Amino acid sequence: MPSKNGDCMKEKKITQEDIRIIKKLGRLERSIEEINKTFAKNEIHELIVLLGSKRELFRRNFFAGVARGIGTGIGITIITAIIIYILQKIVRLNIPVIGKYINDIVDIIQNTK
Repeated sequence: MPSKNGDCMKEKKITQEDIRIIKKLGRLERSIEEINKTFAKNEIHELIVLLGSKRELFRRNFFAGVARGIGTGIGITIITAIIIYILQKIVRLNIPVIGKYINDIVDIIQNTK
């Protein structure tokens, strides 16, 4: 019959390596929890469902493309109007060298309308 001391010898002692592994597992668990929270926050589940439905994917991409196209058109129009307005102000300042070129540019733009 083995003695109690013999049984204790069979028990494994916690080493520094075991402590290091336990700490790494704790950090890994926290990282996984952070990733899970990020997925939940960014609605990754909705994205996965979307990728499963080709019709829904097409519909969303179509409307996103239309919105981008309209936004681009409006944006370019506003920026061009601002540039023309600034150029007209510069022409009115009557700067000799720059004014002539800008006047030509403004005339070309106004004639194309």
